[in-house]
Amino acid sequence: MSANQKPGETAKRSGQYEQVGPRGRRTGVERTVTRGEPLPPTPQRGMTYRLVDPTKTKGR
Repeated sequence: MSANQKPGETAKRSGQYEQVGPRGRRTGVERTVTRGEPLPPTPQRGMTYRLVDPTKTKGR
């Protein structure tokens, strides 16, 4: 859906972010993050986040 973001980066959109392994594999672990907040730390070095379910906004 979108490019991967590193832990600590500011979330570009609100929604469910899935942790992606260092080699690009999906983990199935998701975190809810609000736009403008930093993405949380990951359990393993080299992991990133991918937006998998953006929040629907009313009137946009």
